[in-house]
Amino acid sequence: MKTSNKFTLVRIVSAPFFFVLYFLPLWFHAENGSLLSIITTCILIPSLAFAEFTDFLDGHFARKNNEVGDFGKMFDPFADVFLHLSLFTCFTFTGYCPLPVLVLVIYREFAQNFLRMIAAKKGVAIAARKGGKLKTVFYITSILISLAIESLARTGLAASWGLDLSAARTVNVCFYVASVVFSYVSFFDYLKSFGHLLKEDV
Repeated sequence: MKTSNKFTLVRIVSAPFFFVLYFLPLWFHAENGSLLSIITTCILIPSLAFAEFTDFLDGHFARKNNEVGDFGKMFDPFADVFLHLSLFTCFTFTGYCPLPVLVLVIYREFAQNFLRMIAAKKGVAIAARKGGKLKTVFYITSILISLAIESLARTGLAASWGLDLSAARTVNVCFYVASVVFSYVSFFDYLKSFGHLLKEDV
Protein backbone atom coordinates (compact mmCIF):
# COMPACT_ATOMS: atom_id res chain seq x y z
CA MET A 1 0.00 0.00 0.00
CA LYS A 2 1.26 3.48 -0.84
CA THR A 3 2.40 5.65 2.04
CA SER A 4 -0.25 8.28 1.35
CA ASN A 5 -3.02 5.66 1.38
CA LYS A 6 -1.72 4.25 4.67
CA PHE A 7 -2.29 7.63 6.29
CA THR A 8 -5.75 7.78 4.75
CA LEU A 9 -6.49 4.33 6.17
CA VAL A 10 -5.68 5.65 9.65
CA ARG A 11 -8.81 7.83 9.53
CA ILE A 12 -10.99 4.83 8.67
CA VAL A 13 -9.53 2.75 11.51
CA SER A 14 -9.82 5.72 13.88
CA ALA A 15 -13.59 6.02 13.36
CA PRO A 16 -14.71 2.85 15.23
CA PHE A 17 -11.85 3.29 17.72
CA PHE A 18 -13.07 6.78 18.64
CA PHE A 19 -16.71 5.65 18.69
CA VAL A 20 -16.07 2.84 21.19
CA LEU A 21 -13.72 4.89 23.35
CA TYR A 22 -16.15 7.81 23.44
CA PHE A 23 -19.05 5.70 24.66
CA LEU A 24 -17.14 3.50 27.14
CA PRO A 25 -17.79 5.80 30.13
CA LEU A 26 -21.48 5.99 29.19
CA TRP A 27 -21.81 2.22 28.77
CA PHE A 28 -20.18 1.63 32.17
CA HIS A 29 -22.09 4.52 33.78
CA ALA A 30 -18.85 6.20 34.80
CA GLU A 31 -19.34 9.57 36.47
CA ASN A 32 -17.58 12.75 35.37
CA GLY A 33 -14.20 12.93 37.06
CA SER A 34 -13.94 9.15 37.36
CA LEU A 35 -10.75 7.37 36.33
CA LEU A 36 -12.38 5.82 33.24
CA SER A 37 -13.76 9.17 32.09
CA ILE A 38 -10.40 10.88 32.53
CA ILE A 39 -8.35 8.13 30.85
CA THR A 40 -10.63 7.83 27.81
CA THR A 41 -10.70 11.61 27.41
CA CYS A 42 -6.90 11.79 27.53
CA ILE A 43 -6.74 9.19 24.77
CA LEU A 44 -9.54 10.66 22.64
CA ILE A 45 -8.03 14.12 22.25
CA PRO A 46 -4.61 13.14 20.77
CA SER A 47 -6.21 10.30 18.78
CA LEU A 48 -8.62 12.70 17.07
CA ALA A 49 -5.88 15.27 16.52
CA PHE A 50 -3.65 12.69 14.83
CA ALA A 51 -6.53 11.28 12.74
CA GLU A 52 -7.30 14.75 11.41
CA PHE A 53 -3.61 15.46 10.84
CA THR A 54 -3.37 12.44 8.55
CA ASP A 55 -5.54 14.38 6.10
CA PHE A 56 -2.55 16.68 5.62
CA LEU A 57 -0.03 13.85 5.66
CA ASP A 58 -1.68 11.76 2.95
CA GLY A 59 -1.74 14.73 0.59
CA HIS A 60 1.83 15.66 1.46
CA PHE A 61 3.22 12.19 0.77
CA ALA A 62 1.06 11.74 -2.32
CA ARG A 63 2.69 14.80 -3.86
CA LYS A 64 6.16 14.10 -2.45
CA ASN A 65 6.26 10.47 -3.65
CA ASN A 66 4.31 11.14 -6.84
CA GLU A 67 1.49 8.89 -5.61
CA VAL A 68 -1.39 11.07 -6.79
CA GLY A 69 -3.92 8.84 -8.56
CA ASP A 70 -7.60 8.20 -9.09
CA PHE A 71 -7.79 5.74 -6.18
CA GLY A 72 -6.35 8.27 -3.75
CA LYS A 73 -8.68 11.00 -5.01
CA MET A 74 -11.65 8.82 -4.05
CA PHE A 75 -10.17 7.10 -0.99
CA ASP A 76 -9.29 10.38 0.75
CA PRO A 77 -12.80 11.94 0.75
CA PHE A 78 -14.30 8.54 1.62
CA ALA A 79 -12.08 8.34 4.71
CA ASP A 80 -13.04 11.89 5.68
CA VAL A 81 -16.75 11.10 5.47
CA PHE A 82 -16.31 7.77 7.28
CA LEU A 83 -14.59 9.47 10.21
CA HIS A 84 -16.70 12.62 10.39
CA LEU A 85 -20.06 10.85 10.20
CA SER A 86 -18.93 8.60 13.05
CA LEU A 87 -17.99 11.63 15.12
CA PHE A 88 -21.19 13.51 14.28
CA THR A 89 -23.11 10.43 15.43
CA CYS A 90 -21.24 10.39 18.76
CA PHE A 91 -22.02 14.01 19.45
CA THR A 92 -25.62 13.69 18.30
CA PHE A 93 -26.24 10.95 20.86
CA THR A 94 -24.75 13.12 23.61
CA GLY A 95 -26.71 16.23 22.65
CA TYR A 96 -24.10 18.43 20.99
CA CYS A 97 -25.03 17.98 17.34
CA PRO A 98 -28.74 18.52 16.54
CA LEU A 99 -30.32 15.43 15.00
CA PRO A 100 -31.54 17.31 11.87
CA VAL A 101 -27.94 18.32 11.22
CA LEU A 102 -26.78 14.71 11.29
CA VAL A 103 -29.59 13.61 8.96
CA LEU A 104 -28.95 16.43 6.47
CA VAL A 105 -25.22 15.73 6.48
CA ILE A 106 -25.86 12.03 5.83
CA TYR A 107 -28.15 12.93 2.91
CA ARG A 108 -25.50 15.24 1.50
CA GLU A 109 -22.67 12.73 1.82
CA PHE A 110 -24.68 9.88 0.28
CA ALA A 111 -25.65 12.14 -2.63
CA GLN A 112 -22.02 13.17 -3.06
CA ASN A 113 -20.94 9.53 -2.97
CA PHE A 114 -23.50 8.66 -5.64
CA LEU A 115 -22.12 11.44 -7.84
CA ARG A 116 -18.60 10.13 -7.35
CA MET A 117 -19.69 6.59 -8.30
CA ILE A 118 -21.33 7.80 -11.49
CA ALA A 119 -18.26 9.83 -12.33
CA ALA A 120 -15.93 6.89 -11.62
CA LYS A 121 -18.02 4.69 -13.90
CA LYS A 122 -17.32 7.19 -16.67
CA GLY A 123 -13.62 7.30 -15.89
CA VAL A 124 -13.71 10.60 -13.99
CA ALA A 125 -12.24 10.81 -10.49
CA ILE A 126 -13.73 13.73 -8.57
CA ALA A 127 -11.07 15.24 -6.34
CA ALA A 128 -11.82 17.50 -3.38
CA ARG A 129 -12.62 21.08 -4.39
CA LYS A 130 -12.19 24.29 -2.38
CA GLY A 131 -15.83 24.25 -1.28
CA GLY A 132 -15.50 20.69 -0.07
CA LYS A 133 -12.35 21.55 1.87
CA LEU A 134 -14.07 24.53 3.50
CA LYS A 135 -16.96 22.26 4.48
CA THR A 136 -14.46 19.88 6.06
CA VAL A 137 -12.95 22.73 8.08
CA PHE A 138 -16.39 23.47 9.57
CA TYR A 139 -16.96 19.76 10.21
CA ILE A 140 -13.69 19.51 12.11
CA THR A 141 -14.23 22.77 14.02
CA SER A 142 -17.68 21.65 15.15
CA ILE A 143 -16.29 18.30 16.27
CA LEU A 144 -13.37 19.84 18.17
CA ILE A 145 -15.63 22.27 20.02
CA SER A 146 -17.90 19.39 21.06
CA LEU A 147 -14.94 17.33 22.22
CA ALA A 148 -13.51 20.27 24.17
CA ILE A 149 -16.80 20.88 26.00
CA GLU A 150 -17.32 17.18 26.70
CA SER A 151 -13.73 16.81 27.88
CA LEU A 152 -14.14 19.64 30.38
CA ALA A 153 -17.24 17.92 31.72
CA ARG A 154 -15.84 14.37 31.80
CA THR A 155 -12.60 15.29 33.52
CA GLY A 156 -14.53 17.23 36.15
CA LEU A 157 -12.71 20.46 35.28
CA ALA A 158 -15.91 22.27 34.34
CA ALA A 159 -17.41 21.56 37.75
CA SER A 160 -14.26 22.32 39.74
CA TRP A 161 -13.67 25.57 37.88
CA GLY A 162 -17.34 26.54 38.03
CA LEU A 163 -17.59 26.89 34.26
CA ASP A 164 -20.92 27.55 32.56
CA LEU A 165 -20.67 25.79 29.22
CA SER A 166 -24.09 26.81 27.89
CA ALA A 167 -22.68 29.65 25.76
CA ALA A 168 -20.05 27.32 24.30
CA ARG A 169 -22.75 24.77 23.45
CA THR A 170 -24.74 27.48 21.64
CA VAL A 171 -21.67 28.44 19.62
CA ASN A 172 -21.14 24.76 18.90
CA VAL A 173 -24.66 24.38 17.49
CA CYS A 174 -24.07 27.42 15.27
CA PHE A 175 -20.98 25.73 13.83
CA TYR A 176 -22.95 22.55 13.17
CA VAL A 177 -25.62 24.54 11.33
CA ALA A 178 -22.92 26.34 9.34
CA SER A 179 -21.46 22.93 8.49
CA VAL A 180 -24.75 21.92 6.89
CA VAL A 181 -24.95 25.15 4.92
CA PHE A 182 -21.41 24.88 3.58
CA SER A 183 -21.82 21.16 2.86
CA TYR A 184 -24.79 21.83 0.58
CA VAL A 185 -23.15 24.86 -1.03
CA SER A 186 -20.16 22.70 -1.90
CA PHE A 187 -22.40 19.89 -3.13
CA PHE A 188 -24.18 22.21 -5.54
CA ASP A 189 -20.76 23.35 -6.72
CA TYR A 190 -19.90 19.71 -7.48
CA LEU A 191 -23.23 19.33 -9.29
CA LYS A 192 -22.50 22.43 -11.34
CA SER A 193 -19.17 20.99 -12.45
CA PHE A 194 -20.05 17.30 -12.79
CA GLY A 195 -23.85 17.22 -13.04
CA HIS A 196 -23.62 16.68 -16.79
CA LEU A 197 -22.40 13.15 -16.02
CA LEU A 198 -25.78 12.41 -14.45
CA LYS A 199 -27.74 13.95 -17.31
CA GLU A 200 -26.10 11.59 -19.77
CA ASP A 201 -27.81 8.59 -18.15
CA VAL A 202 -31.11 10.12 -17.02
